[in-house]
Amino acid sequence: MPYDMDKLKNCRRAGAGRRKGWLPSAARRGRSRHGKVRLAVALAGAAAVVIGAVSAGPAAAQAAPSAQEIVARSDAVRNPERPFRLIDTLTEYRSGKPQNQLTLLVYSKRETTGGQYRTLVRWLQPPRDQDKLLLKTGNLMWFYDPASKASVRLSPQQRLLGQAANGDVVTVNLALDYRASLAGEETITDADRKSRPCWRLDLAANSDAVTYFRVEYWVDRESFVPVKGKFYSDSGRLLKIAYYRRLEDQLGRSRPTETLIIDGIDTELVTKMNFSDYQYRDIPDSWFSRDYLPRFKGE
Repeated sequence: MPYDMDKLKNCRRAGAGRRKGWLPSAARRGRSRHGKVRLAVALAGAAAVVIGAVSAGPAAAQAAPSAQEIVARSDAVRNPERPFRLIDTLTEYRSGKPQNQLTLLVYSKRETTGGQYRTLVRWLQPPRDQDKLLLKTGNLMWFYDPASKASVRLSPQQRLLGQAANGDVVTVNLALDYRASLAGEETITDADRKSRPCWRLDLAANSDAVTYFRVEYWVDRESFVPVKGKFYSDSGRLLKIAYYRRLEDQLGRSRPTETLIIDGIDTELVTKMNFSDYQYRDIPDSWFSRDYLPRFKGE
């Protein structure tokens, strides 16, 4: 409890009103020593209470997650733990008008070592592109065209449709590809014009094999749902801005089922990715081999 300084002052005033000869000198010296001891003990006790309260405060509160943990928990929101498939429908817009559309069937399976995902993407629409394949395994990405029966290596940065790159349609754990640092806490406006208290993180690429050199990433502080991302090239140029929205219960938890990708220079250029038909699947490891692509038949 705090030391009562008013009582201390009153005691001093009361003692000052007495005659100096009221006690023998030895007794006065003894009383003075005892009084100083009592004062020192009381002040030490008060200090201990204050110090204890300060040290116990952070211990009592839940420790804030690290930047890398925030990204990992956000990855868990986006990506199911078990092997799964989904439909990814991409629509390119210019000045609000749809221009082109692409429908993909995406199979993803987490590696037993390392924790990153392997992904096989099959074209469903438009008909002219049906059964084309895109494979990502490790840091390698391959494109297979059944018409030529040839597979060629691709870059994840290469544009697929509109503002979406090849690397945008495969499943990735950002916490494995990037080093995260916490830039602060910030309340931002999401794609639905709602205020969202977020952590703002800076993500630096671990290698040049990833799609983006640097990412600014906003994650909801309560749910760890990704809210917004800004993606940069190695020269520091803003390539695109992404908003994650339309939360739905899919495969055991609430996940964003739509990503809006806005061009970093011309905001009239927008690509929307809609995710639907989530299903768990027992996916054979053979599907994630380049040599297997000509024999792939799917479901």
